[in-house]
Amino acid sequence: MPHFDLSLDALRTYQPELTAPDDFDSFWEKTLAEAREHDLDARFEPVDVPYTAVDVFDVTYAGFGGHPVKGWLILPAGANEPLPAVVEYIGYGGGRGLPHTHLRWAAAGFAHFVMDTRGQGSGGGVGDTADPVGSTPSYPGFMTRGIQDPHEYYYRRVYTDAVRAVDAARSHPLVDATRIAVTGGSQGGGITIAVAGLVPGLKAAAPDVPFLCDFRRAVTLTERHPYREIALYLKAHIGDDERAFRTLSYFDGINFAARATAPTLFSAALEDLTCPPSTVFAAYNHWAGAEKSMEVYAFNDHEGGGRFQEAVQLRWIPGRLRG
Repeated sequence: MPHFDLSLDALRTYQPELTAPDDFDSFWEKTLAEAREHDLDARFEPVDVPYTAVDVFDVTYAGFGGHPVKGWLILPAGANEPLPAVVEYIGYGGGRGLPHTHLRWAAAGFAHFVMDTRGQGSGGGVGDTADPVGSTPSYPGFMTRGIQDPHEYYYRRVYTDAVRAVDAARSHPLVDATRIAVTGGSQGGGITIAVAGLVPGLKAAAPDVPFLCDFRRAVTLTERHPYREIALYLKAHIGDDERAFRTLSYFDGINFAARATAPTLFSAALEDLTCPPSTVFAAYNHWAGAEKSMEVYAFNDHEGGGRFQEAVQLRWIPGRLRG
């Protein structure tokens, strides 16, 4: 796939107008306050695994609406003092998977909290968290569930679960609550940006080829799913464009990035048809924090830098957590 988006020079200055409604901050303050009315009830059950280098805990905590959300907490074996932690969010369709697929951060000496994504987990790693909330008419997938009203939109629940995941990680006695990084790729990258805009005191945020950014441009630029779900919904629901995009504005990464101050490391791929590079740079260029860097993969699609980017993160995140 040849380059199809803006030139790299243009990407570095691309900064679309923010779309946050006037009540954006109060919407999220109220949403999180309502979630925290429920006891976090974070439970960490030891898992019998055939590994000698790590200890694994099956996590359950209360997310949006008090609904149970699953996760993994993976620690270096025998840890006996609070450790810096990396909280990770999963790509679209995937779930928390199996513990042996999440060993690199514990191997590097960190606590690693992996959040399951409600209702997902059948298109990648297996998931274990239900989404008990229904939806108005939507296109198959998750992008248009509840799109007629921001209070009902699917990602209101997911982003709230993600904030509560940080709360759950911080609650564990072997996690240093003052040294938390958040990371994820694709959908997980978009969730990372949202959490960075909602949670104070994070030490680092590393969104990799992030999804859920600059919705209006993404929907009109790429034919690839998942953004295509929105276009196909609007193809059927003619005249509903403005209402849908207003809902999406409460969940757009560019609006969270403008509120995020933690040091950040992004990545973008210039042949990425799933998350076009301009949508990634839109969030990056709006990032409010002074310390930020971008890894660019010139000839890659949505796989981005893959293991190469993981290697970059394994050098960059420890520098922020260990300080």
